[in-house]
Amino acid sequence: MTETAKRRPGPRIEEVARVAGVSKSTVSRVINDEQYVSAKAREAVHAAIAQLGYSPNQAARSLAGNRANAIALVVSEPTGRVLSDPFFAGVLRGIHSELAGRHMQLLLMMSQPSDTGDLVTYLSSGHVDGALLVSLHGDDPLVPMLAEIGLPVVSGGRPLGTTVPFVDADNFTGALEAARHLASLGRKRIATVAGPKDMAVGADRLSGFKRGLSEARLSADLVAHGDFTPESGARAMELLLRKAPDLDAVFVAADIMALGALQVLHAQSKRVPEDVAVVGFDDSVFAATATPPLTTIRQDVEELGRTMTWRLLAELAGEHGLPPSLLLPTSLVLRSSA
Repeated sequence: MTETAKRRPGPRIEEVARVAGVSKSTVSRVINDEQYVSAKAREAVHAAIAQLGYSPNQAARSLAGNRANAIALVVSEPTGRVLSDPFFAGVLRGIHSELAGRHMQLLLMMSQPSDTGDLVTYLSSGHVDGALLVSLHGDDPLVPMLAEIGLPVVSGGRPLGTTVPFVDADNFTGALEAARHLASLGRKRIATVAGPKDMAVGADRLSGFKRGLSEARLSADLVAHGDFTPESGARAMELLLRKAPDLDAVFVAADIMALGALQVLHAQSKRVPEDVAVVGFDDSVFAATATPPLTTIRQDVEELGRTMTWRLLAELAGEHGLPPSLLLPTSLVLRSSA
């Protein structure tokens, strides 16, 4: 067979992707007139097709054969935090469970603002068919950059300031139930260690907490923020106790922060729950082993991982009518701390 005979006549889809500056899967989605492609990416693909004289045949019009058979899990946190927080381990277990038997590879990637450009370049180069995004912060440039290249994404958690498909726990209702429970115990000076201000999970849980205290006609002025680490929970608890030594309850917006809060309460000779009732959020492995065992709001993080993965794979398969967002239920788990 001659070299000329070996070559596929005309430009290939890879060349269209290169000229347009997008991934092969984005070209395929434009050719098939699918959703979740930005206007700029769509225009770039059409311009590249016109420039190269590309005429897609039926094989090229199918995503099959142009797929990497891989998705990325992108976590916008330092590696140390990802490895130490059981939330991320639970999400990862759920993703692996949903991918079982699908012949799809998973790439775990950490994202920091300083390396976002390199990360986007990699994700746009045909190595993956889509991405799952976890722990997004409000100023994270990753989402708009991925939207620009037309890569299908699903966020674990409601992203701030942008519109992409997401799956999240019902954080508002969970925090509302936590506040209602503390109020039902007759507690009057109820504080909260809230999550980060630049994450929707922090805002939603704080809003639910404030709503619950408003129902009980109680003040919601005792608020300190943490960053989902034990150290930040301890600092926030110290701040709250200095501001209100008479506080008699605290809702901590993550179990991992509650560990730090409990250490401070013990150090200051506050009995839990006699002096200060404590409610966490997550029902992580830390909750049942805390001293005392932690009353908390349960979210099923493995189900979160499974549902995120299902939503992304359904989009990649071309399913129509997919929900833009999904909220998973939460529930109150009663233990000794409140």
